[in-house]
Amino acid sequence: MSASPSSSVVEARKALAHRLINIRKDAGLTGGELSLRCGWNAAKTSRIQSAKKAPSESDIRAWCRVCGAEEQIPDLIAAARAVESMYTEWRQMERTGLRAAQESVAGLYERTGLFRVYSSRVLPGMVQTAAYTAAVLRSIQRERVAVDDVDEAVQARTERQDALFSGRHRFGLLVEEYVLRAAVCDPHVMAAQLDHLIAIGSKPFVSLGIIPLGVGRAHLPAEDFYMFDEVEVAVELTSGYLRITQPREIAAYARAFTDMANTAVHGAHARTLIQAAINALG
Repeated sequence: MSASPSSSVVEARKALAHRLINIRKDAGLTGGELSLRCGWNAAKTSRIQSAKKAPSESDIRAWCRVCGAEEQIPDLIAAARAVESMYTEWRQMERTGLRAAQESVAGLYERTGLFRVYSSRVLPGMVQTAAYTAAVLRSIQRERVAVDDVDEAVQARTERQDALFSGRHRFGLLVEEYVLRAAVCDPHVMAAQLDHLIAIGSKPFVSLGIIPLGVGRAHLPAEDFYMFDEVEVAVELTSGYLRITQPREIAAYARAFTDMANTAVHGAHARTLIQAAINALG
């Protein structure tokens, strides 16, 4: 399993390890005895029990068989797969190109009633114009993706936007003012994108907040995040994509979003900052 800074992943791995420890203890086996019967060294058992090593599905099967707990194999494998799915490296998610990554979240977007998004680097994908998206994805493709399917990925995102802004969903969007001036594309594309942001922000089901440069705040997240109702938070890390489903952590992101929303400007004041960024493009 890939390493991740999220306590959700760490705790999930520890919970799985604790279940395996209890199965071993219920069978009356020491770690050494289990290792011998499974045919591997004691260090491997120690790493699995301390959650330093994620057990493979074959490890789980062997562990349960020697402990006489075969009936728990399906549930433990399902738990292991759930832990594995929490964190995905970009290179794994994008190994066949960028379109697949766009399509992989289509169902989640469709099911979500309230989106809450914090953006500190680029504008949220759901409010991007096709030209802005193309510039962002082209930069990503050149940096880390061998397959060039940028045009198809842009199309997939654009099609998703049509459904999102049908009026069946609500949006809370928080954008750092820096993002309005970040040179991720040429001035003409950026000006059109900012005009589009003003139009999106005027819709009755969208709350658009701009966090001004230099404003004081209690929270300063290290990463952009997307909240899908109270069900899941997606965090875009430098190394990969993190899914958070633990209620306690989701609540922490919700509090951070609310605190940052209180530092943002909305309505006419937000439009003034966006228009200033357009004017600065000349």
